[in-house]
Amino acid sequence: MISFFYLHGWASSPKSSKALFFKERFQELGLTLHTPDLNEPDFYHLTLTRQLQQVGKLLPNRPCTVIGSSLGGLASLWLAQRYPQIQRLILLAPALDFPTQCQRIIGTENLQKWQADGEMPIFHYSWEREMSLSYEFVADCLRYPDKQLQRVLPTLILHGQQDETIPIQASRDFIQGRAWIQLIELESDHSLMNQLDTIWQIIQAFCQLKDSENPATI
Repeated sequence: MISFFYLHGWASSPKSSKALFFKERFQELGLTLHTPDLNEPDFYHLTLTRQLQQVGKLLPNRPCTVIGSSLGGLASLWLAQRYPQIQRLILLAPALDFPTQCQRIIGTENLQKWQADGEMPIFHYSWEREMSLSYEFVADCLRYPDKQLQRVLPTLILHGQQDETIPIQASRDFIQGRAWIQLIELESDHSLMNQLDTIWQIIQAFCQLKDSENPATI
């Protein structure tokens, strides 16, 4: 029996439209999609390290497939480095080269102010308000260079060609030299919300969830 996990993005939650969509689709197949809340126990002290520790404690000692969105995609990659029971990855607009993306999005001056102040208000999309986040979040991410992500396992990246948050070039660059990763480019933005039905079809094929007598192909 394979266990399935969905890891939401930065300043999102398991109650996001995307997380709920996939959870419902898995339920329709009689499967459980685990969707841990990566904001716990609080948003202020959020770090990638804390997320990896949190999810690592939840992983069973049997094969797992992890679906990760944005920062959850980056976390999924690092979890797969550490936990051999993760045997398949599906990454939705993963936050690759995150320190660079963070600096581009926030701006150099704001990033310096964040470091000087020790915290900065971040708009949390699920809670629909600004929440303070410690600069340790950024400092911690710097300890996770993408070049160390070298575990060979079936990996699928789905990325929107109009993504302005994490440009698709980040995924194009990442797959270079990593022949085990397949990149599917979609007509979408970072949310991928207009492609959820298509993505679900792709997930079913990649995870072999469809009727074995009528195998689907990507």
